Amino acid sequence: MKIVSIVGARPQFIKAAPVSTALRKQHHELLLHTGQHYDDNMSKVFFEELGIPRPDINLEVGSDSHARQTAAIMIGIEAFLEQEQPDVVLVYGDTNSTLAGAVAAAKLHITIAHVEAGLRSFNRTMPEEINRIVADKVADILFCPTETAVRNLANEGIVNGIYNIGDVMFDAALRFAPIAEQNSQILKRLSLEPKSYLLLTLHRAENTDSVQNLGSIVEAMVQSKYPIIFPAHPRTVKLLTQFQLYEKLIGAKNMTLIEPVSFLDMIMLEKNAQKIVTDSGGVQKEAYFYQVPCITLREETEWVETVSDGWNCLVGANVEKIRSAIDNFLPSNPQQGHYGDGNASEKLVDVLNDLF
Repeated sequence: MKIVSIVGARPQFIKAAPVSTALRKQHHELLLHTGQHYDDNMSKVFFEELGIPRPDINLEVGSDSHARQTAAIMIGIEAFLEQEQPDVVLVYGDTNSTLAGAVAAAKLHITIAHVEAGLRSFNRTMPEEINRIVADKVADILFCPTETAVRNLANEGIVNGIYNIGDVMFDAALRFAPIAEQNSQILKRLSLEPKSYLLLTLHRAENTDSVQNLGSIVEAMVQSKYPIIFPAHPRTVKLLTQFQLYEKLIGAKNMTLIEPVSFLDMIMLEKNAQKIVTDSGGVQKEAYFYQVPCITLREETEWVETVSDGWNCLVGANVEKIRSAIDNFLPSNPQQGHYGDGNASEKLVDVLNDLF
């Protein structure tokens, strides 16, 4: 079977790593990199560390508005699919690469499999929510990570082609944590002791594009009594500077601003943090997988199990809620194992084998 897997952003590289390994044991996989994430720290290093095969094509679309970026990706994907005529197109998650790949494949009448189907934040102001809804509507095979995702699809009338295989990111977490423990030197390089710091990640447009939200988050961070490590996305740094918040952040004694780190280094920073403060869906889950309390800078999350289990709290961009959670939030319940058994990638391949 010929399969084209479409990736373009950091979370998709991580998800593709275990899936690609499983697929290539039995099938011919071609990897299309859209170039949505193009900085070496956000792209190239992930392929190297995760052992992902070199992309068969890189569209190198780079940054642009949502419409222009999605259109450029669709044009490139369409040409590649027409050339290769795959049996299945595999799309991951909820980025513009996901949307473009799903729509392009649907127009060419190629079977679409959506990995991480059924997630909903129920906030349509988020571009990711639009992307995942559209991808689910046109997909033929929907690989759900949780029972919640299956129910979300059923509530929208989608009941066919659904498979709860567990979360492929859990596969990656189990696979790469021991490698990170052995190879990463990030704690030594930053002179960090385990559980002596908070880890901050911040990139979602609802926070970074709003001077009020971004200012509130910065204020809460610099007021904290804890050391904070902040691997800053290039676009976030640009907006911090634009809103005249950059100097305030780097001037705070408790803040250490660093460039984006590799996946293995990120694992070590996550595993050894006292708490994680983030607006990233992927980091919320990684915090859960590594049993680190998570404070989410959003009003809602698609990963509701992390909240219901008591390992994640939602604080939005409210200064007092953020500070209170940093000081007081602790997990309240044992984890319930919502994300499978770490064999989602193999289950995905088994489903494709059965269907084809």
